[in-house]
Amino acid sequence: MLTKQKYKYQLIICLFAVIAILESCGKETGPIAEPKPAPAPTTGNTSYNHIYKSNEGGYYCFRIPAIIKTKQGTLLAFAEARKNNCGDEGDIDMVVKRSTDKGKTWSALSVVWTDGENTCGNPAPVVDEVTGKIHLLMTWNLGTDDISTINNGTSKDTRRVYKTSSVDDGVSWASPQEITTDVKLAAWGWYATGPCHGIQINKGTFKGRLVIPCDNIEKGAGRKGYSHVIYSDNNGETWKLGGVTPPIAVNPNESTVAELADGSLMLNMRVSGNNNLRMKSISTDGGITWSVPVDALGLVDPVCQGSIISTTVGTQHTLLFSNPSSITRTNMTIKMSTDNGVTWPKAYSVFTGMSAYSDLVMIENNEVGILYEAGTARFSDGIAFRNVNVSEIK
Repeated sequence: MLTKQKYKYQLIICLFAVIAILESCGKETGPIAEPKPAPAPTTGNTSYNHIYKSNEGGYYCFRIPAIIKTKQGTLLAFAEARKNNCGDEGDIDMVVKRSTDKGKTWSALSVVWTDGENTCGNPAPVVDEVTGKIHLLMTWNLGTDDISTINNGTSKDTRRVYKTSSVDDGVSWASPQEITTDVKLAAWGWYATGPCHGIQINKGTFKGRLVIPCDNIEKGAGRKGYSHVIYSDNNGETWKLGGVTPPIAVNPNESTVAELADGSLMLNMRVSGNNNLRMKSISTDGGITWSVPVDALGLVDPVCQGSIISTTVGTQHTLLFSNPSSITRTNMTIKMSTDNGVTWPKAYSVFTGMSAYSDLVMIENNEVGILYEAGTARFSDGIAFRNVNVSEIK
């Protein structure tokens, strides 16, 4: 039997042993410590390089990236500069930055279009490779109107479509001209150009045609959504409404377009109500008509804008696609297809954190640039840029 003194002595020893064990395990006697960050993944990246950052130039935040390479090799990175908050309506200006060294450094931002407290947004640029002229399609609405009032017919005005252009490599821009009646039906409420780059058809009957991906929502009850394109056959002087995707049970909206190996076109679409899968539609007549949209298998999506681009890798026609490859707006990823988008077996994780809208541009035959929304606190912390060697997509 233990004496009272021995019992007390052993109890003290046990107490010190427990304390030592706890200290060796890094435990705290107060509130539970915050978990340590997970180690960096072996693929992908946890860093980003903002070229637009919240509060720059007196703007609350920047969203909706679009990028092109001019005929002279300059990169033009467009964005919506949102003045007072990060919402989709209100005082929003269209801005651009230029890089003449393949994205290593960027100019200060310049304003392409501002209209008081109204919304100037949805950049959709395209380069005419014949003339070198840069065309920028955009949309406008009163800052006090929003998508719900525009769609139900109670807004003071409506969503309007504009064009501008540059002949000096994106340094200056022509005064925006309205083209709404040429490219928008009266039955439509909301309307969006892009947001992402347009294309110029490279082969076949419609070679030289400029094509801009768009979307629209019908006014009134039901409010069905569709993707469509607008196009120009006269170097961007005038624009016409192309084909609209056939009606289906779900609602395709923000779209991106690419030319396939045979000269046909593919629309790749964000879709509401499609179980986090994107959809695609094909046109064999230069965008005048489109096939019934079907699932784009292999392209998981959190219902977010994405970007597609066609290029040649070696001698192989190749599609590259970017979006947050997740059911949440995280994990910005570039995927690769060499079978016209039937399968996407190769991928590169650009940024594993919070991310949303993006746009792709070919910098060289073996190098792609990606302009994308990314941040630590929120995906709208800023717009980042990165160069990715195509060999890294595997």
